[in-house]
Formats: sequence, structure tokens, C-alpha cells
Amino acid sequence: MRGTLLNTATVAAGATLGLLVGKAIPGSYQTVALHGLGLVTCGIGIKMFLQGKNPLISAIAVAGGGVLGLALGIHDGIQAIAEWSKVHLGQSGANHFSEGLVTSFVLFCIGPMTLLGCIQDALEKKIELLSLKSTLDGIASVFLAALYGAGVLVTALLLLIFQGLLTLLARPLRPIAENEQMLNETTAAGGAIMVSTGLGLLEIANLKPANYLPAIVIAPIVVMIGQKYAESKVKAV
Repeated sequence: MRGTLLNTATVAAGATLGLLVGKAIPGSYQTVALHGLGLVTCGIGIKMFLQGKNPLISAIAVAGGGVLGLALGIHDGIQAIAEWSKVHLGQSGANHFSEGLVTSFVLFCIGPMTLLGCIQDALEKKIELLSLKSTLDGIASVFLAALYGAGVLVTALLLLIFQGLLTLLARPLRPIAENEQMLNETTAAGGAIMVSTGLGLLEIANLKPANYLPAIVIAPIVVMIGQKYAESKVKAV
């Protein structure tokens, strides 16, 4: 858990600094910075998506994940946590609190570095990957908190819970990390979610990216089914 604790600390520290800095940034400058983050997020998402080799798997995972996420009310659930936090932190007048929490949660918790880093932390006691992720997340949290406010600070707690669960589940999740096709297609599905987040930052469309989070679970399952089917065909021959 050392890597996750470090990651949580850097996000909390970055968000705190961002809250202090944000008060001094004029609204027009905040908008330009927000759109800049959106462009970079879209770029990262496209790069992740291109790691996939089979667009059909991504389509099934993202579409199916979106439907499942909507049915489970993932976005509404995170939104409810954000609203509860906003009230109890005395941020009732904050316009972008909930948006900041949801956006930063997706940005910080989606991607191969999260999965691989947590598995390495749990099974190999190595935190190099999560240390790199911590640095990147800490820098991003400064900008996000300056633009969105205290919602980004609450994300540190959600990150602790999410990555803590991944660390505890490291052994059953290890086959995904060691299977190149599974990892690539899971990354591709995560890339699509990142692009949807970037579009939100660019104020082009609010696609509620949190609803698509089940895609990163569906993608490796689809790959596993395909691999099992291919193996059965080979054995039949």
C-alpha cells in the first residue's frame, strides 16, 4: 500500500496548493487552462486507445460498460458523494465541485499505470511505477483544484479506496497485467473513457464518463472469451 499512500498524499498536497493558487487566477485564464487540460487529456486518451488491436472489443466494452454503468448509476453515485461532501465541507456555493471530483477521479484512476502499479506494489513491493504516477497526478491536481475547487481534494480519498482495492485484489488481477492482449484492450477501453473526459474539459459534451468505467472490466473478459474460443478451435482441429 506504500505506493497508494504516496499517490494519495501527492494528490491531496497538489489539490491543496491548487486551491490556494486558484483564488488568484482570473476566470478567463482558468478557462484557457481548463481547455488546455482537455486537449492533453484527449491526446492521452487517443494514445491509450491506439494500444488496442481490435476495435470491436473496445466497442463492445465501452458500449456495454456504458449501459451497465447507467443501470448501476455509477455517475449518479459519485455525484451523490460529491454533493454530500460539498455540503459537509461548507462548499455549498461551489459551482464546479461535483464536476471536479468526477473528472479528477476518472483522470487519476483510469490507465495501465494504476493497475500495474498496484499489482507491483502488492506482489513485488515495488512502488516505482506508482511513484511516477504520483508525480504526474500531483501536478495535475494543482491545475484541476485551481480550476474546479475542493472537489479535487475529495478525490484523494476516493483514489485511496480505489487503488487500495486494486492492491488487495492484486493476485486475481495479475493475469490481466501479464496477458498482453488483455492489458492492451483494457488500456484501449480506458483511453475511450479518457477522451470522453477530455471532451467534458473542453466543454464540447458532457458524456458522464464515470458511467463507462465498467468497460475496463468488460474488456479483459471479452478478450478471455475470445482466447478460450480460439484455443477450443485449435484443440478441435
